[in-house]
Amino acid sequence: MSLLDQVKRRFARAPEPVRVAVLASADPDERVLAWGTLVRDGGWLVATSRGLRIVPRQVTSVVEAEVLPWHEIGSARWLATADGGGRFEVVPLTEVEPGVQARQPEVRHVLRDAGELPAVVRRRVDQTVVASQRSPLPGGGGVLLVARRIPGQPAREWTVVFDDDVQRSDPDAREAARQKLADLVAADQPD
Repeated sequence: MSLLDQVKRRFARAPEPVRVAVLASADPDERVLAWGTLVRDGGWLVATSRGLRIVPRQVTSVVEAEVLPWHEIGSARWLATADGGGRFEVVPLTEVEPGVQARQPEVRHVLRDAGELPAVVRRRVDQTVVASQRSPLPGGGGVLLVARRIPGQPAREWTVVFDDDVQRSDPDAREAARQKLADLVAADQPD
């Protein structure tokens, strides 16, 4: 992409279906930060102030596109191609019980034109993570202990993500993870 194309893209307005989808959002303060064009007329992958969403090219009715909030993205890896496109590999997280999250299957988004989307996604996901610590578990494997900023909540939220879902059902691994999390949370509290 030429320098002129990059400057034009930076100051361009989002496509009309993207603006309509965000305006129809339940959050009146939501705004478009960046977007990329999906291949095969698949619409757009859009980074907003709330999270990541797909907006289809053909919008038949004003229905809010589902948003994957920034704090529910476990990882987002960008693999660029020489033509300005590439592929996002996004691993969403879901809460399986209070304080415990599980990785969902990876979702791939192939983009013809990514624009500023990779940089915005990286920055937004990184901004949610306040602290992160990987810790081993007895018998092998480990957990990721993460403190994240959640919009609308004054305190950061600590969660545990097991490397392997099988470990989540092991009583010894669960107790070790619970103790590691309790130690971190206690160390995080001001005196």
